Amino acid sequence: MKNFCLFTFCVFLLSLSSCESRREKKEEVKIPITKSDSISSPVPEISFYFYEEKNDYPDAIIEMFSPLGNQVFKPGKIPFEFNIKNYPYGEGLSGFQLKLILNSGDPIGYNMPIFQRELKEGTYRAIAYLVDEEGLMLKEFGNYVDRDFRVGETRPFPYSAEPYIAVNLPSEGQEFTAEEEVTIDFLVLGGELKLDKLKVEISIDDMKYEIEQVTPVRIANLPKGEHSIAIKLLHQNGNELDGPFSTIRKKVIVK
Repeated sequence: MKNFCLFTFCVFLLSLSSCESRREKKEEVKIPITKSDSISSPVPEISFYFYEEKNDYPDAIIEMFSPLGNQVFKPGKIPFEFNIKNYPYGEGLSGFQLKLILNSGDPIGYNMPIFQRELKEGTYRAIAYLVDEEGLMLKEFGNYVDRDFRVGETRPFPYSAEPYIAVNLPSEGQEFTAEEEVTIDFLVLGGELKLDKLKVEISIDDMKYEIEQVTPVRIANLPKGEHSIAIKLLHQNGNELDGPFSTIRKKVIVK
């Protein structure tokens, strides 16, 4: 009897675990692959969707002490200094916990709040943010900070009150297996999609998917090969914004 009860309990735990692992897909769009898209044997439809995400650290705060706004440095090592609150920084979270994007480049991760970057002459926009255990951006106000600064004799970015986007995932040239989801993890800064009547368009090759909330988008069943991804911040009428970081482009490789 004891063995039967133990067996039943184990089956229950496995069933519960299986249910938790099958996350519900939201607003899924499936796009058939035409012959021009793939010359190999037939593959399932390409699928765009997202999950219901949870922010475990909504009260986390990251403050940037250096650089200051529009500060000018000489070319060379540029100091970055942050203060982090209400977040288990350095307390056992796996991977990098603080990430920094300069302009529209790939993020670089750090596990220390004070560091230096070797930078050439240019005008820079720094976006620093915290991530969760999955490596996804924390997206509540205070979870991220942005700052413009200059290195050398350069001009500041032209003034623009328009929102813009930053992309955490994927990184340029990131490789995936055919069984893996490609995650598009982005953040809208300087505005809100609903209040500013905006939307985000994610295009990969000639396929497009639109979303009106800031949440990671997943793409499944991409055929093998190199794929070009564009993440665009658009007005509801489809017109593009004029800012320098309203469109971010990446390439990924499916093996």
